[in-house]
Amino acid sequence: MNALDEKIRKSILQFQKNEITEHNIYKKLSTLEKNLHNADVLKSISGDELRHYTIWKKYTGQEVRPDSFKMFFYVFISKIFGITFGIKLMESGEENAQDAYEKVIQVIPEAAKIREEESSHEKELINMIDEEKLQYIGSVVLGLNDALVELTGTLAGLTFALQNAKLTGMAGLITGIAASLSMAASEYLSTKSEGGEKNPIKASFYTGMAYVMAVSVLITPYLFLQNYVLCLGLALAGGITLIFVFTFYFSVVKEISFKLRFVEMASISLGVAGLSFIIGLAVRRFLGVDI
Repeated sequence: MNALDEKIRKSILQFQKNEITEHNIYKKLSTLEKNLHNADVLKSISGDELRHYTIWKKYTGQEVRPDSFKMFFYVFISKIFGITFGIKLMESGEENAQDAYEKVIQVIPEAAKIREEESSHEKELINMIDEEKLQYIGSVVLGLNDALVELTGTLAGLTFALQNAKLTGMAGLITGIAASLSMAASEYLSTKSEGGEKNPIKASFYTGMAYVMAVSVLITPYLFLQNYVLCLGLALAGGITLIFVFTFYFSVVKEISFKLRFVEMASISLGVAGLSFIIGLAVRRFLGVDI
């Protein structure tokens, strides 16, 4: 077997390993899923992966063991962050295999059909999965975005107006709790007036919890540290981290650009914080506040 053939064989063996690994992942997830519709979809995808593995096996003539770590990792991720996120994250990692597929297709035309099924049929099945939490992702976005923009601005302004970490933390905490209740109530009324399939109570819960989570991250430094400048820096770093994590999750689930959305959200939050910082200094100077 020449060098090119050996490279192709290695590629096919890797395809085999991926197929049998994902077969087991989907099979395991189907047994854990309580929603019968979702379980059926996962079983169908699992069957496709096993069929692809069998096709590749015809060309290599050998069995391949699944990747145990990958199985554990994606099942764990799916349990924590939801099935849709877990499997879309897993499937996005296969994009790097396109060059290898092109080379294999030149030798094995049947590979083109497998790639087509991987890129279209299975994606259609994945998009059929119905997760309740994804129905309310808009409510989470509302709560998180509003908290990050409003509270980073509030904290930046209060930090330099009061120049006292404890007072700023207390004022920010009161503002944050009040705002979270207000946002939850507004989301309840908005969802109820729309009259769609979303439950108004659940929508308000997701909005309120997202707001509270952001408040907790931003306020924590002020409750334990005394250097107000350091507190503001840590709060902003926490906000950017929240934006990064949520934007990554959202971009995977919705299959949109991570970079553009992250830059947009981070720019707005930091821009508002910067403007509020200037306002805080101006208020302190012109009103003669000295605490």
